[in-house]
Amino acid sequence: MKTCVLFNPVAGGERAAEFQRRLEQLQSEFTFWPTSSPESARALGRTAVLEGFELIVAVGGDGTFNEVLNGVGEVEDAFDSVKLGVLPLGTANVFAKEIGLPLDLDAALDVIRKGKPRLVDLAVATYQQDGHPVSRYFAQLAGAGLDARSIELVNWESKKRFGVLAYVEAGLKAILEAQVRLTVTNGTESLEGEMVLIGNGRYYGGKFQLFPSADLADGMLHAVVFERVHWVDLARRGWGLFTQTIAQQKGIKVLRGTNLRLSSDRPAPFQLEGDLVGHLPCEFKLLPNRLSIMVPENEARATRSGT
Repeated sequence: MKTCVLFNPVAGGERAAEFQRRLEQLQSEFTFWPTSSPESARALGRTAVLEGFELIVAVGGDGTFNEVLNGVGEVEDAFDSVKLGVLPLGTANVFAKEIGLPLDLDAALDVIRKGKPRLVDLAVATYQQDGHPVSRYFAQLAGAGLDARSIELVNWESKKRFGVLAYVEAGLKAILEAQVRLTVTNGTESLEGEMVLIGNGRYYGGKFQLFPSADLADGMLHAVVFERVHWVDLARRGWGLFTQTIAQQKGIKVLRGTNLRLSSDRPAPFQLEGDLVGHLPCEFKLLPNRLSIMVPENEARATRSGT
């Protein structure tokens, strides 16, 4: 299979350094294209489709994968013929966790070499930018409220040095602010709250099953609505995430649909895959079985129940 691997050669971190040390050994197997930024990953993803690559692999975290995904999606009907892969080197690697991808580099490379393609649902967010409609694909997660505001407040130098702890610091700042009021609707039912997270799969933050009944191929987007965002509530939510019982907690509601609309009572950002993208309102639409992704062989046989 003609394979193109997109990798940032100046990426930091121990795992990225390990990958760079392996590049020379892998040159005979794959075509490597260096990226200089997430934005260049998107452009190279598009170019890889146009140059006839059958498998395009994003090396990095959820944000890098999302950029490559959207670059591929810029080419009409590309998802009918192109498969995507992931080598997880990011901070959380939520999508990699979702598809059962090992974080060990050698094991992840074996999935690229010997894994199987699995068709999963693909989501698209449509919103206004400079007075014009803009659409962007995502595979795993969207969110607004405290979640997105925390990302907006992240100090990026701190993120490079401290990883997930930088998000904790930003979250502490965001919770002290007046919270935005959000409304999510599936066209039939509407819910309101101070934070809304929308999942295509189960995971949030890398290892927490915030959407335990979700599946990448169940044909549904799952919205978890937090009615209030407060210190006491967040402590309870943290325990719910840890015990996978958050959906049963008081003050948490769940809404499902193939199409969801998210709006706010005042300007508010939203995020896709952990990166800020735009501002509400936004429409989220699910495209069933649209994305072909390389997964371990056992995951290719996975059913909706996860077996």
